[in-house]
Amino acid sequence: MKSMTTETTAAAAARGDVARPVAVIDVGSASIRMAVAEIGSGGQVRHLERLAQAVNLGKDTFTRGTIDKATTEHCVEVLKSYRRVLEQYQITRPEQIRVVATSAVREASNRLAFLDRIFIATGFDVEPLDEAEVSRITYLALQPLLSREPTLAAAGTMAVEVGGGSTDVLLLRGSDVLYSRMFRLGSLRLRQALETYDTSEGPGRQILQSRIRQTMEHLRGQIPEKGPVQLVALGGDVRFAAAQLGAAIGEDQLGEISVDQLEQLANRVLGLSVDDLVRTYHLAFPDAETLGPALLSYVELARTFGLEQIYVADVNLRDGLLREMVATESWTQEFRTQIVRAAVALGRKYQVDKKHAEHVAELCGLLFAALQHEHQLDSRFELLLQLAARLHEVGLFVGTRGYHKHSLYLISNAEMFGMSRNDHLLVGLIARYHRRASPSPSHQGFANLDRKRRGAVAKMAAILRIAKALDESRSQRIREFQCAQQDGRFEIVVSGVSDLSVEQLAIKESGGLFEEVFGQKVFLRRTAATGG
Repeated sequence: MKSMTTETTAAAAARGDVARPVAVIDVGSASIRMAVAEIGSGGQVRHLERLAQAVNLGKDTFTRGTIDKATTEHCVEVLKSYRRVLEQYQITRPEQIRVVATSAVREASNRLAFLDRIFIATGFDVEPLDEAEVSRITYLALQPLLSREPTLAAAGTMAVEVGGGSTDVLLLRGSDVLYSRMFRLGSLRLRQALETYDTSEGPGRQILQSRIRQTMEHLRGQIPEKGPVQLVALGGDVRFAAAQLGAAIGEDQLGEISVDQLEQLANRVLGLSVDDLVRTYHLAFPDAETLGPALLSYVELARTFGLEQIYVADVNLRDGLLREMVATESWTQEFRTQIVRAAVALGRKYQVDKKHAEHVAELCGLLFAALQHEHQLDSRFELLLQLAARLHEVGLFVGTRGYHKHSLYLISNAEMFGMSRNDHLLVGLIARYHRRASPSPSHQGFANLDRKRRGAVAKMAAILRIAKALDESRSQRIREFQCAQQDGRFEIVVSGVSDLSVEQLAIKESGGLFEEVFGQKVFLRRTAATGG
């Protein structure tokens, strides 16, 4: 393990710097990595130390489906050693530390036992990240680097990391996310599937290439970008390749390598046994196992898109986690914009009435603010509500009968960038309850939520029903209003509209859920200025 040679937080404090010491730990398929850093008062991140220890989590999960007891205990020892390092930096409070795990832990059948053992032994509360979370955090890590690269600003940029269990793909144009997907093609999966073959030549190598090419061709068919695409490769395997090929990379600099040279290196690596790789390149055994399949995957991806050069970035999941710790909220405004873009694209796919959907979302925002004292929900729920408003009628694409249930199905099974499966479910349920029956514990999806989230769904669905009623005419004529609450009444007062009969009838018909949830009956009236 690397010793602490960087300055301590005490030294920084002596200089008068105001900095917050933090740490992030990534429990990955082949290693457990930790980054220790300081976050300055202006949000700047200064790395203090980076540590890594090899583990066999991926080998266990991807071959047997469970994490072996010996592997679990090895992880415990690694994390205990990291805890001791953090104590030296005086990083001891839970809010200073974030520990995450990726596919090797997420997919293990005994993951709960593994997580419980880690918590009991080390005090670390490990958070398994789903695919959407990994994409979101990768996006956060990449943004500062890509914004400094003018050559990538105009072209489509495909950021790809071939991990042990999966390949993560993000397609960006500037700061906009055009596509996000995780494929179950990982270097450890490939290695384990072909461990009985010689991958240097013959049928083993052909099978390896065939599996990779099949996934890459599938990816090529899904990419919406029609213009030129630049490839930015992430991950330790390709950074190793860049170092071997003499490409200079750094925290503020992308390296550039020839695909021909990368293929030559991949061929040399695949021609060596794992033991030979360990001796020749001084690699840890788990790193040596993943190297060949990973490099071949990058080569095949570049060939699929007709690229002669690829970029290599020295950013990783831990960089994104540190950026997230800088922000006051996990969903920054920039990230919220990307989520809304994904929802708009989904609505377009299912041919929703865009003007009506956008207007209902705006009305939901106004009502959410007016009812803040009653619902006590944070801004994350406001975004989920507005997403549901934009998508509440996607079910009409399937049919008019019971379309609110179709909306739930389509939203729950959609792929919106940065949205976890739980987020998709919440948005789908809010949309499902924009009409007809009130939420019930007997309803599929709703029954599996805990009490807090059940209450949040009911509150947001009640608001959505009122917002939808306010645009019952689909004319977007109600744009501003005042709200007043007294004696069990919630009054919405509108000016500038001469006839509100359509909206008043709609509120009378759909206001029951609001009264159930908030204990107030909704009334809509005009101001005296319009003759009301």
